[in-house]
Amino acid sequence: MLSALLGLVDPGERIVLAEDSAELRPDHPHVVRLEGRPANQEGVGLVELQDLVRQALRMRPDRLVVGEVRGPEVVSLLAALNTGHEGGCGTLHANAAGQVPARLEALGTAAGLDRAALHSQLAAALSVVLHLVRGRDGRRRIAEIHVLERDASGLVVTVPALRWGAEAFVHERGWERLRGLLRGELREGSRACDGSR
Repeated sequence: MLSALLGLVDPGERIVLAEDSAELRPDHPHVVRLEGRPANQEGVGLVELQDLVRQALRMRPDRLVVGEVRGPEVVSLLAALNTGHEGGCGTLHANAAGQVPARLEALGTAAGLDRAALHSQLAAALSVVLHLVRGRDGRRRIAEIHVLERDASGLVVTVPALRWGAEAFVHERGWERLRGLLRGELREGSRACDGSR
């Protein structure tokens, strides 16, 4: 899904991919691939995803993509998305779209970011969560799309915007917000491609 979305990015924009192992193959003419590697037998040469995210910022990405967020790189990614590097994407493993803030909170806390700081950065960095599921036939599909907002306590929560029904998507409470984001992005040349798996 992420590769397909990235294939729709304007050909004049630079996509920088940071992955532990190369999995994304977007059909796009301007892709820079960065891949992590383990340490050698002497214990040197380790390149972690967090290092790749920091190095990617020096490459003037129009779209910074982290293949799979599952560790301390979440801090660097959120910082990047809050310092003028719009249009970031990544994948994250969570059981449902509504659990994405809690999953990011767990990753951020493990990396030394306190809860309030994480939610502040999250609110400013991400707009939309796409949740994919795999059916019994092995095919993946979008199950739900949520938008993000702050609750009364200041924490970021997801709000359902679209949910796959029996035959089509069903509008949920966050639909108007999602529609506004899509209209705004289409008018301004779409630089956002935030999402999670």
